[in-house]
Amino acid sequence: MIRVAVTGCAGNMGSKIIKTVTEQDNMEVVMGIEMPNSPLAGQDIGERIGLGTMGVKIIGSQDLKAELEKVKPDVLVDFTIASAAVETVKTCAECGVNVVVGTTGIKDDQLEIMHDAIKKNNIKAVISPNMATGVNVFFEIVGQVAKILGHEYDIEIVEAHHHNKQDAPSGTAKRAAEIVAENLELSLDDTACYGREGMVGKRPKDEIGIHAVRGGDIVGDHTVMFCGDGERIEVIHRASTRQAFVNGVIRAINYNMNRQEKPIADMFDVLGL
Repeated sequence: MIRVAVTGCAGNMGSKIIKTVTEQDNMEVVMGIEMPNSPLAGQDIGERIGLGTMGVKIIGSQDLKAELEKVKPDVLVDFTIASAAVETVKTCAECGVNVVVGTTGIKDDQLEIMHDAIKKNNIKAVISPNMATGVNVFFEIVGQVAKILGHEYDIEIVEAHHHNKQDAPSGTAKRAAEIVAENLELSLDDTACYGREGMVGKRPKDEIGIHAVRGGDIVGDHTVMFCGDGERIEVIHRASTRQAFVNGVIRAINYNMNRQEKPIADMFDVLGL
């Protein structure tokens, strides 16, 4: 059995991950982690999220290292916020616990810290800004279209999420922009335009527009528009429930635990893209 720990265990994503893990024949939940000094600490995870008594108590993240050393999970799944994810990955690495990280909004310097800890301690990791299978197929298609169309089409990326999402643009939109830039041999730092306002003038050639919409309970919509003279191609992914991301997490856990090599992987590796 794969012994799984989950951060943000009482939240929307964490609870869905736990419920889906409990449905797998080869996995079990052995730890649930919430914020430091959480008032939920000591409660049974199952009772908290509607699964009934599981015999696994929620812990505050201030006790993470001690609990990891005591419980010894095989893998920890993190869907929290960037600053917390960095510390969690460092702690997991020090304790020899493998990780699956789907947290978004992680900056390059934070990612470098995580990578250094993972490599130094020789653990296995899957890190991806979006765990949904369909989104990663979307990434693959976007890259192919960009390469085929080249520099003759204007490219705009629009993402929409619920009003509680804290980072903008989404990690998925950023990754789509990176893939476009890579396939066009452009520097995203030099070509990205994050929204427009006022008299911005004529659109520069090779600019990559990235726009964020926030409202209601939108789970996650991403559109990459390739706009040419007389025609437009749109590549669209829409998530209708968070279960799409959870299903990808399950695939990532299995991939992580069933491989021998230990380079840091992403969902392209998991899906063989």
